Amino acid sequence: MTEQPLRELAAALRDPKFYPHPADRIEIRETHISLVALAGDFVYKIKKPLDLGFLDFTALDRRKFYCRQEVALNRRLSRDVYLDVVAITRDDAYSLEGAGQVVEYAVKMRRLPDEAVMGRMLADGRLEKAAVAALAGHLARFYTDARQDEETAAIGAWETVRGNCEENFSQIEPHAGTAIDRRTFDIIRAATRAFLHRRKALFERRIADGCIRDGHGDLRTDHVYFTRDTIQVIDCIEFNERFRFGDVAADLAFLAMDLDFIGFPAIADAFLAAYVTASGDNDLYTLIDFYKCYRAMVRLKVNCLRLGQVDAEQRPPLEREIRRHQQLAYGYALRYSRPVLWVVCGMPATGKSTVAKALARHLDA
Repeated sequence: MTEQPLRELAAALRDPKFYPHPADRIEIRETHISLVALAGDFVYKIKKPLDLGFLDFTALDRRKFYCRQEVALNRRLSRDVYLDVVAITRDDAYSLEGAGQVVEYAVKMRRLPDEAVMGRMLADGRLEKAAVAALAGHLARFYTDARQDEETAAIGAWETVRGNCEENFSQIEPHAGTAIDRRTFDIIRAATRAFLHRRKALFERRIADGCIRDGHGDLRTDHVYFTRDTIQVIDCIEFNERFRFGDVAADLAFLAMDLDFIGFPAIADAFLAAYVTASGDNDLYTLIDFYKCYRAMVRLKVNCLRLGQVDAEQRPPLEREIRRHQQLAYGYALRYSRPVLWVVCGMPATGKSTVAKALARHLDA
């Protein structure tokens, strides 16, 4: 499916007759890699026929495969949301599982209520501390049970983390000096490279401690729902294991960064503290600012890619988000790159050395 048929399909998705169920309210949303139709009580997600290097959806068979992957992987953190993979056919017109040739596939999902999404609940002042702690516990249990083996550990290794960062920078750099500030970009890149150079042993220790898991990969407030009876986490990365396998700190950093972005840094801190309490992973704090910086740059990159896909009137909000994510990344980079002196003091024989040694391990000092 090329760009023109994709536009034709988008038009078909707006027609209630396209669906084999009532669809009196239809909304079309678009990301840099997906076309999403919210139709009545269901959601249909279609993958764009793109090759962006880190994903390849150019062939129909590949899009079908990754639709199936999306359903299977997202069922780990959600319940009764990811229903099936459905075929889109075309005879005289496009239809959902109708007559004619199969031209596309879509992930069929049950629609979750907009008022239950984490960002909306925070904005409305409806998200209680207990719910944040419950989410932390939910994720701690998920990571405990998540896949952990030599393959996942290898993808979470220092070399892979470094490669992910460098890929990010290379894909962002064409926008330096236009969409993003060149000097700030250079500082973030230099700080990231320096941290990776100095702290290689820390990444190796996280592997030895079993912190590399098959996680979510795109853990953001838009993907967390607090429904009446459960917590639903949706929309994980299905198209590239390199982005899903990794340190649990990298997963959690995405949500913490997103909370910072939408103006709730205290909630981000409370969420991380609740996770450490639930998991016992005190070492998470040694890496959280590094991975928050990385995640902010990932969001910046995604919006830079979107700039080339939207009309002129849609560019200003994307440009504002790009600047905000760059500011966040810069702040995180300053925090993890500045020298810090920790002083432990007290009366004789009160445990100063014991406390200092414990802090040194947890802070990698």
